[in-house]
Amino acid sequence: MIELAGYAFIILGLCFDLIGCIAIVRLPDVYSRLLAAIKSVVFGTTCMLLGTIIIKGLSATGVKAFLCMIFIIMTAPSAASALARGAHASGAKLSEEGVCDKYEDDKK
Repeated sequence: MIELAGYAFIILGLCFDLIGCIAIVRLPDVYSRLLAAIKSVVFGTTCMLLGTIIIKGLSATGVKAFLCMIFIIMTAPSAASALARGAHASGAKLSEEGVCDKYEDDKK
């Protein structure tokens, strides 16, 4: 029963990653694609690692998966912010559907 829950989390994580990959291809601008990529990495990979922890327990594999989860949760938002700021600094434009540009407001 515990392994079934672990496999369910792994499948849920794979679904998040698949939806994120589709969104990267379908979304119009670099900022939307970056959001989709970071969300799928954080939610998808974290769910897969949680499934690994549930299946393996407190073994060496489970502890390593937990440490990877913490690392991903802590570093992904700052990496996304740095990539978005770099894209804005290099001149990447918002799509026509973009609502506001906070980076441009910060320049003024």
